[in-house]
Amino acid sequence: MNISQAAEQAELPPKTIRYYEEIGLVSPARRRDNGYRDYSEREIHTLRFIARARGLGFPVEECRALVALYGDTSRKSADVKEIALRRVADIDRKMEELQSMRATLFDLARKCQGDDRPDCPILNEFADGPETARD
Repeated sequence: MNISQAAEQAELPPKTIRYYEEIGLVSPARRRDNGYRDYSEREIHTLRFIARARGLGFPVEECRALVALYGDTSRKSADVKEIALRRVADIDRKMEELQSMRATLFDLARKCQGDDRPDCPILNEFADGPETARD
């Protein structure tokens, strides 16, 4: 199957597949006599695996570890669980950051009169930091 068909099957852009090959996340597909890549069902399965992991926010290096663990029949599920729980902790940290950002922006919007006057605590905050916005 050529790269366009592989991309469709794996639900990834061809450019992403080429990138994964370039960085060694997946082995390069064998080449046909005409030079085109030829993907096997096994390679498509690996690409789908990576697409699902990336969809859950795993960075490339953790995907590399997960692919290696998937192919290792002597793996410990504890190793996979550790990677997954680290990802959960990362998501929790990001959620806290987003909640803090939301609270700050909502507070600034609440302080802004939103009328025809030029004074705006939102812009003051961006320009000078929290000291000015509190004035």
